Amino acid sequence: MMKQNHAKEPSTYYVGLDIGGTKCAVVLGDDDFNIYEKVFFETKVERGPTVILDEFKQHIHRLFEEYDRKKLAKIGISCGGPLDSKKGLIKSPPNLPGWDNIPIVEILEQEFGIDVAIQNDANACALAEWMMGAGKGTENMIFLTFGTGMGAGLILNGKIYSGTNDLGGEVGHIRMAEDGPVGFGKAGSFEGFCSGGGIARLAKSTVEHKLKNGITVGFCPSAEDIDAITAKSVFSAAIQGDWVALEIVKTTAEYLGRALAILIDTLNPECIVIGSIYARNEALLKPLVYKVLEKEAIPEALEVCRILPAQLGDKIGDYAALGVAMQ
Repeated sequence: MMKQNHAKEPSTYYVGLDIGGTKCAVVLGDDDFNIYEKVFFETKVERGPTVILDEFKQHIHRLFEEYDRKKLAKIGISCGGPLDSKKGLIKSPPNLPGWDNIPIVEILEQEFGIDVAIQNDANACALAEWMMGAGKGTENMIFLTFGTGMGAGLILNGKIYSGTNDLGGEVGHIRMAEDGPVGFGKAGSFEGFCSGGGIARLAKSTVEHKLKNGITVGFCPSAEDIDAITAKSVFSAAIQGDWVALEIVKTTAEYLGRALAILIDTLNPECIVIGSIYARNEALLKPLVYKVLEKEAIPEALEVCRILPAQLGDKIGDYAALGVAMQ
């Protein structure tokens, strides 16, 4: 449990719940995104949804033994999909086995007698970056996760856009090439070329091909080392000037640029905020991506759109669920 001191007590509290396959968090904050307390616990999914939800309830009740319960305005939940944000259901996310049609919003509303809202984690992170991060002050913003996978959260006309059944923003599924690394169950998809797993797969096949043809690869000198390749090791080598690693990064940047051009031409956003891998490697990726955008995107749409690294970093999970509560 982490506690933070603030000079004055706010008029309203919000609680954010972050539900992950490995760990969960309960965050108590106010509408200026000041965080008063944060509780982490291991998910231990084998316990099942009822036990895990009971643990969430206990932590919230315990918090309000110390803070004024009457000031609790709303609870927000950030959770991996699929889910139904309108009905408040969690629908069998791959990282939460056994969570099949769990009416989490109804369960928590009955327990605490206040409004509860839920969004998938990409939408929740989009809200956080929009309300207090890189996209603050915009009306139309796209947030791209660019981490383990490639998901998006869309803020359109000042509101989160979830789509008809919470599948708005599944950009990782867009096919970018006839063939290529598999991401989102599709070879050659945006996620295949632009995600941690996808870049590792692309690198492994590229390196294997080069080694078989007698070409020396500086950052992976032998076939035994191929399995250890990660997106991180590729970017580290590229920053050191390794030409094979740079070739892989250029491929990723090419497809990132093409996909961004599609989003810019379709949605005409003010900014696209990109997390994880882009945020950490902006210096390398940005010039390569802009070269593609200048060829591919409508010039007037590109002119009004900024491509920005996500600002909230590791804290985004804390703010994401609070952002859902404040919406």
